[in-house]
Amino acid sequence: MEIISERIRKLRKDLGISQEKIGKMLGAKQASINSYEHSKSAIPTKVLLWYAEFFDVSLDYIFGRTDNPRGMECKFKPKPFIEIAKQNEKLKDFIEMCFEPGTIANKRLKASLFKILTEEDKSE
Repeated sequence: MEIISERIRKLRKDLGISQEKIGKMLGAKQASINSYEHSKSAIPTKVLLWYAEFFDVSLDYIFGRTDNPRGMECKFKPKPFIEIAKQNEKLKDFIEMCFEPGTIANKRLKASLFKILTEEDKSE
């Protein structure tokens, strides 16, 4: 929590804004802002989101996950489903059963897929 307090204090000071003014913008007391900036109380999520938006920085920066105010680049690379299936024998067996011609699972799977394909999208 220390890094969060340091970052929000630095953001405020870098723009030359007083704790009182930040408090007014947030609808909070100056004492609350002071307590956030000195790690004396937990900072509510909505306040952290406000800081990120107002100062145009990422939450990664506020939380100290990066020193780049723009944030970290997401490098999410999920495993392909086939890899997951290979690692899970029960899932692999289930998939094999579903595609085995003439089985009840195959008939139900086909019916479900055809139903999905022919239903109208109700979310639009």
